[in-house]
Amino acid sequence: MSTPAGTTPDEQPDVIETEHPDAPPPLDSEVAQVVAPDRDIEVAVGDNLVEIRDLTVTFGGLTALDSVSFDIRRGEILGLIGPNGAGKTTCFNAMTGVYKPSAGSVELEGHNLGGRKQHVITRLGLARTFQNIRLFGQMTALENVAVGLDARHKTSVPGAVFRSPRHRREEQDTIERGMALLEFVGIADKARDLARNLPYGYQRRLEIARALATEPKLLCLDEPAAGFNPAEKDELMALIRTIRDDGYTVLLIEHDMRLVMGVTDRIVVLEFGKKIAEGSPQEIREDPKVIAAYLGEESDDGAA
Repeated sequence: MSTPAGTTPDEQPDVIETEHPDAPPPLDSEVAQVVAPDRDIEVAVGDNLVEIRDLTVTFGGLTALDSVSFDIRRGEILGLIGPNGAGKTTCFNAMTGVYKPSAGSVELEGHNLGGRKQHVITRLGLARTFQNIRLFGQMTALENVAVGLDARHKTSVPGAVFRSPRHRREEQDTIERGMALLEFVGIADKARDLARNLPYGYQRRLEIARALATEPKLLCLDEPAAGFNPAEKDELMALIRTIRDDGYTVLLIEHDMRLVMGVTDRIVVLEFGKKIAEGSPQEIREDPKVIAAYLGEESDDGAA
């Protein structure tokens, strides 16, 4: 890893060690401190950060999500899995304001998110990536991260026009924190490259960095390993663990079961818009209903 600005080889900062054999190189504690969320979170680690109750989404006569309830605890990595069409992304969209729930509620630290606009939900602390990458292709990697950082800025339009002291401070903070975030996800050397020119895996990492830039209380990752080879998936697992270890809570949608089982603390399983199971990776791996959902085995009553 390169020497941070302002240090010499004899003055290297402490590093954060990792217990995982497939983790990326140790992260400078200086970088980790810059990237760590700098905002108050009302609930303690291990308590419910998000509570989803009877969440229902319908499109005409189709029920895409049917009275789904589960909690997300602060400091955990929760997996949300299920066969294609199970309602996973619909759940994400209902949580983040893309879809308006037909019934039920989503609460972040006890605050109901229902009826709020997407940018308001982001400011409250819920950020996401998308199944299909949505970067600004004509902007550099650093500029893409700066878009996320702007969610936390307080400069007014006149302040930006006349370059007030606050605006200049926030501008400098954008560069410093943006570079730290790019280093955190392993693509700092691509800061000045256009997003559209980055390799696919780097674009995925950039989207995660941009979401982290909003300082989320909950980071929602929608199939971040899509299109990755096995080595890239191992690197992604290590990155997700590092994100959690740096103080974030993660909700993960993913089809790759090895990745899900290897990185999550708990898992919620959906099928045809309903929750059919919830528990530890080991419990989910052995649950007959989950096995039936993925393999098409018959249920106890003989129905396929």
